[in-house]
Amino acid sequence: MVSGSIEFFFNPKVVAVVGASRRPGKVGYELLRNLKEMYKGTLYAVNPEAKEVLGVPTYPSILDIPEEVDVAVIVVPAEKVVEAAEEAGRKGVKGLIVISGGFKEIGPEGAERERKLVEVVRKYGMRLIGPNCVGVYVPKSGINTLFLSKERQGYPPHGFIAFASQSGAFGSAVLDWAAMRGIGISKFISYGNKADVSEVDVLLYLKDDEDTKVITLYVEGVENGPEFFRALKEVTKHKPVVVLKSGRTEAGARAASSHTGSLAGSDAVYNAVFKQSGVIRAYGMEELFDLAMGLAMQPPATGDRVAVLTVGGGSGVMATDALADLGLKVPKLSDQSIAKLRKVLLPFASPYNPVDVTGSAVDEHLVEAIEILITSGEVDAVMWLPYYMVPGLTPELNKKFVERVKKVFKETGRVIPIVGVATGGSYTAMYAKEAETMGIPMYVSPERAAKVIKALVDYGRWLRGTGYLEHHIERFYRWFVG
Repeated sequence: MVSGSIEFFFNPKVVAVVGASRRPGKVGYELLRNLKEMYKGTLYAVNPEAKEVLGVPTYPSILDIPEEVDVAVIVVPAEKVVEAAEEAGRKGVKGLIVISGGFKEIGPEGAERERKLVEVVRKYGMRLIGPNCVGVYVPKSGINTLFLSKERQGYPPHGFIAFASQSGAFGSAVLDWAAMRGIGISKFISYGNKADVSEVDVLLYLKDDEDTKVITLYVEGVENGPEFFRALKEVTKHKPVVVLKSGRTEAGARAASSHTGSLAGSDAVYNAVFKQSGVIRAYGMEELFDLAMGLAMQPPATGDRVAVLTVGGGSGVMATDALADLGLKVPKLSDQSIAKLRKVLLPFASPYNPVDVTGSAVDEHLVEAIEILITSGEVDAVMWLPYYMVPGLTPELNKKFVERVKKVFKETGRVIPIVGVATGGSYTAMYAKEAETMGIPMYVSPERAAKVIKALVDYGRWLRGTGYLEHHIERFYRWFVG
């Protein structure tokens, strides 16, 4: 790792595409088209056989471009990359994003080529993302070095989750999926072979990035384990880090080595590192973003006692099982709390925990119950299962519920995470989305919500040991309550 900020990769003023093509379907064409459509800065192309490509000013060499260039995106064949990097260095370019493959991932010949590329990068004091990657996507600045067209690839809006990936294909799929779900992205970084910029650089940069609340990583292997461990321990004090680590099996580790030339290493070692550094581990793409959304939108929990507030008895039982399976407690409430709930709920409701307000409930039953649960001091988190299709619940439920939560947080100073479950069709999905815009993450099953609560409990336990727990709760309070 070379010290220094990598900010210019994400907010460059001038970008040049070296290897721009006039042929639709070619990487150099599609990449330039994406940049032309999205990028807010000045764009140039380099192609010795053209004076313009897609209406972008084009020059035979990057040395001929009439102004300073912050980032050069290189998409020429592998054997020409080192020469292109040399010219970029002579031009005074700050950073290279090398999309081209054909380096250490293909064997000794490629490894030697990569060594020469790094030598040039060091010689001129540049930074390098890649090679063998798709680069970066930042909705805010419009920088987008992916070569997948908008017709085939979804690009999510600006948001608070950063995602970094060794795999460009998997990273692209995650972006597509996030766009479909409406999940915003602050920064996307595909670093491929990480010949220079690695996950350590990315972690340390994102720690201070104001647009990022949660950092998510897809990792196949890490070359410098101690440095990675130190970076994780530093960053997780400030922001949650969720890691999807592949290559868990012997076959998967072998596949990772052939993909990016990474050494996957022992999965037990990674598990230990994650636990000792406060990392939350995910085991799939959907889980990665489930956890990220919950950690971004809710405070870490101060304990492992969970209340289940439900409109359906069966769902309450499933929620309880899911929480207990993860080692979380679903304690019976005290006689005092039960008595308070009996006063505000229907006579046939169950006030014990799960608190089942029944399908005959109206908005006020859920609103009054959440206040009693928060103020009881007997639980550290709440799983909320509203079932929006119930006849007595109105379109105002989310607003009433969130306003009461904010009021109780403000009056009592007691702040606990609330995670929702919304199982149903399009009507339910509409109100679940509304709840998320108000700050409460919603999931389609109790099992997925339970994993999020477990992550909030684990992260809270880690933060307590670092002395940063209250800081995170206060930061959430300022954001949520105002």
